[in-house]
Amino acid sequence: MLLITCPWCGPRAESEFHCGGEADIARPLETEKLSDEAWGDYLFMRKNPRGVHREQWVHNQGCRRWFMAERDTVTYEFLSYSKFEAKAAADGTGA
Repeated sequence: MLLITCPWCGPRAESEFHCGGEADIARPLETEKLSDEAWGDYLFMRKNPRGVHREQWVHNQGCRRWFMAERDTVTYEFLSYSKFEAKAAADGTGA
């Protein structure tokens, strides 16, 4: 069993979490102006790298909060965790 560390609840079993996919994907601002190809790329195309990768995770059977994790896709080892609030405060968005 894999242990994932929720930034709020601490280490828990992987069965309590759900991966939300690749992190740091920004939604296009003017979606009505996108071509079908560009919209499809935003919705479906992901990097899927071999090695260190940033992902979004939700603690769906715990506090139900989203957080970011850096994980090695080869070894499944989680390298770091961060809250979304910390990123928003750092870039000045305040979200």
